This record gives sequence, structure tokens and C-alpha cells, in this order.
Amino acid sequence: MNNARVDIDVLRVFCAPDGGHGNALGVVRDGSRFPDEAARQALAGRLGFSETVFVDDPERGVVDIYTPGRRLPFAGHPLVGVAWLLDIGIMELAVGDVFARGDGEFTWITAEPGWAPTRTLRQYALAAEVDALQTPEPGEWVYAWSWQDELAGRIRARAFPGRAEGPVEDEATGAAALLLTQRLGRALNISQGRGSQLLTAPGADGTIELGGRVRLEQTLTLPPGSPTAPAHREDPDDGP
Repeated sequence: MNNARVDIDVLRVFCAPDGGHGNALGVVRDGSRFPDEAARQALAGRLGFSETVFVDDPERGVVDIYTPGRRLPFAGHPLVGVAWLLDIGIMELAVGDVFARGDGEFTWITAEPGWAPTRTLRQYALAAEVDALQTPEPGEWVYAWSWQDELAGRIRARAFPGRAEGPVEDEATGAAALLLTQRLGRALNISQGRGSQLLTAPGADGTIELGGRVRLEQTLTLPPGSPTAPAHREDPDDGP
């Protein structure tokens, strides 16, 4: 990294109707400032968000996605966030092109559910059972869910990545929502985490639209020459 400051936009993706909650996302608009995978992984680990995105070409939507521990070929909430931030209609990923659109307060992407990493989708009989779950030990990636209103397609969900680094529970998980939508074969309105909202709609061609609200929470600045930034801390009461 050269000796100029770096700004990192911190977004909240899949916010509640009042703008609260949502999953934190770090976006480095000038990805060239971190030219290799090791530098990007180090920054993502230091920031501590569930994902950090490096934008390599804002016009073509070429992005590179990292968790605190590894690089990802696809992830839902980073792409919804970047589509909103850059106001672009297509993003180029190694897995394929991801199309995006705005619709009032919502930003939507269209993706193949097969791009999503494998998750254990574990159904519970009651939403209260999902609410009462304790964080499991690191290991299996579990998306716990139950119907809140099956007729209306309303879901209660929580996500436990099973990782030793980064957040032990994801506030809102787009890739898992794609997999659940594929399994159930219908549009869903998902309440996840402390109150985030994700919307999905399956298409006739097997793709799925994934949408939600996005807001800019803050912009972090790395001073010139600094290889890392202050670690992010999830506050259980953050958001308006």
C-alpha cells in the first residue's frame, strides 16, 4: 500500500424498515491500494466484518470479497451493498455476472443459488426456538430457521458461520437466503438476527432475486502508510 490515506465505507446491508440493524460491510473503493491477496486478507481480518469488499473496477463492477479468514467467489450482502453504493447494474465475478437494480428503498441482485457456499439449513418448529438458540462451537455453518407465517412467506432465521475468526453470528446472510428460497421454491420475507430484513423472489430461469435496504453507517480512514485499520466491534445495540 502506498503512502496516501485510504477511506473504507462501512455499510449496513439488509436494514430493518426503520433503518436499524443490517449486516456490517466494509468497502474499499480503490482496490488497487491493496494489490495482492495477502494484503487484502490482512485488512479483512483486522476490520473484522463478516465480509470486506475491494472494488477493482467500479464501472464494470469487478469486486473481490473476503471474510476475516478467506476469500469468497460469491456472497450476497456484499454485492447488494456494493450495487447500492456504486449505483451499478452489473457486477463481474468469476462465477458469473450478477445483475442489480434499485426499486424504491430496496436494492436487488439476481444470482444463481448454486454460487452460494454450502450451508446446513436447519428448520425449527417455532420462531421462539430459533430465538432461544445459543451460539454453537466453531465447526458447522448453520442457518437456523422457522416459519413465522407460512401463508405469507415470512421466515425467522439466525445464522451461525461456525468460524473461529470474525463474528460468531451473521446479522443478515444473503447466500443462505438464496439456498432457503431454492429449497422452498417461493418468495420469502426473512427476519434475521436482531431485526434485519431480507427479501427473495425466485425466477422462472432458476435464478433468485435478493433484496434489501442499505445505508452508509460511516467512513473509516486509514492514515498514510498504515497497513491496517482499527478493528470493528459489533455493538448489540447499534443502529438507529
